[in-house]
Amino acid sequence: MSVVRDIVYRYGLLALFAALVVVFATTRPAFFTSVNILIILQSVAVNAIVALGVTVSMVAGGFDLAAGSIVSFSVMIAGASIIYQGWGGITGVLLGLASGVLVGLVSGLLIVWARVPDMLATLGSMFVFQGLALIITAGKSISSSTGYNGSAPKGEFSDAFLWIGRGKLLGIPVSVLLMAIVAILTIVFLGSTRTGRILQAVGGNPEAARFAGVRVGRYRVLAYVISGFLSALGGIVLISRLGRGDVGVGGSYLLESVAAALIGFAVLGANRPNAFGTVVGALFVCVVVNGLTMFNVPYYTQDFIKGVLLVVALVISFSKIFNRNAKASGE
Repeated sequence: MSVVRDIVYRYGLLALFAALVVVFATTRPAFFTSVNILIILQSVAVNAIVALGVTVSMVAGGFDLAAGSIVSFSVMIAGASIIYQGWGGITGVLLGLASGVLVGLVSGLLIVWARVPDMLATLGSMFVFQGLALIITAGKSISSSTGYNGSAPKGEFSDAFLWIGRGKLLGIPVSVLLMAIVAILTIVFLGSTRTGRILQAVGGNPEAARFAGVRVGRYRVLAYVISGFLSALGGIVLISRLGRGDVGVGGSYLLESVAAALIGFAVLGANRPNAFGTVVGALFVCVVVNGLTMFNVPYYTQDFIKGVLLVVALVISFSKIFNRNAKASGE
């Protein structure tokens, strides 16, 4: 019985993932076509990049609730600099990425310097920068046809800028290649570098890390800066794919990225935040949504189904039914 439990604990989520793919592929032939696979990968790219940033913050013992607002903020900063100011795509990308680093730095300093709890600090950053994004654009979406507050635009989204979200390289969407690069770098960074191992030590036992001479505060700030940068990168991919900056466009990405990161806990029995599991979790969620769409399942039931899958993943990870190392509440 314990052997079965261990198998479910380590491979249950992957088995469920594979089973869903088989069901979708056999009942809907269009699901397992190269066109649809590329659609799935393009759809998951932004979510996976943002989720990997959230994962880094979780590895260091935090939780970046500002991830969704950073997506919105970077979208508006990049869009405003290109359309409102006419500064060009390169400047827009650099400013968008810098905005994410800024939000991450502010969140990290609030946590380390002002001693504000992680979730409250990032919640405050979320509201501040989400509101600031609206102020920058006067609460309106950004498009190539309209400048600030109805005035004439000074620039436009160039083909080079749109190539980030829409272009292909060797037949593979650029956004998918970016996701793969970010995933590989994050996996290597967290698992094979000194800084990554220190971040894991800080998240596992900050007091022990402090006694070992680690400057815990600096590493926690670094984790939020990385999270902010990756969330902003997700925003850049998003606006270059859509060709416009919609108000509040990043709102859904917080829940999607957190779900991907938490589902990743159940991949191969990791029971902790990990980059590989996060990518699998993001793919899992996107495959489910894509398959349900092919079955014409109403959109308003999809959040419920994703929630059920998240709960199942958490039960596999933390319940004593499957995880022998889990502690019962109150012990």
